[in-house]
Amino acid sequence: MEETDAQLVLAVRGGDRAAADRLLQRYLRACRAVALAVTGSEDDADDVCQDGFITAIARIGECRDPARFGGWLLQIVRNRARNQLRARAVRETRAIREEANGNTADPAAAAERTELRLRLNAALQALSAQQREVVLLHDLEGWTHREIAERLELPAGTVRSHLHYARRKLRDLLGRADGDA
Repeated sequence: MEETDAQLVLAVRGGDRAAADRLLQRYLRACRAVALAVTGSEDDADDVCQDGFITAIARIGECRDPARFGGWLLQIVRNRARNQLRARAVRETRAIREEANGNTADPAAAAERTELRLRLNAALQALSAQQREVVLLHDLEGWTHREIAERLELPAGTVRSHLHYARRKLRDLLGRADGDA
């Protein structure tokens, strides 16, 4: 039988590093999806996940309800991601780096992938942060409505509503972009 979050948190509090690794494996993809939803950058999302998880383990004693570790961790990641957005203003954008490093065997295919990535990122950024989180957790990570509701501490109906409106807006934005071309 798989250990619960509460059991793993208590083990981590007792110094069990393997339990921390199991928590990391359990939540890494979800943390990355939340960070990506907020930052819109894969590089920033990876940094935020690492920083968020290190912070959570260092502050594991502050987790008031070990059974709700997932929601607590995702909130830490969400806050770190927002901080990362503020810091990003002084760094170069990812699009500029990709254009500068244009070393690829097929420049046309690379340009097409870059264009698609930029359109998708722009469409995702047009969503509210909560809609981005829900759509990425559900469609990218495969979480159920119930799992998202529990981890983000939202009613399941609200999760369904966010997912519905996010998908509709993405279809509208991406479809409109195709029609403009």
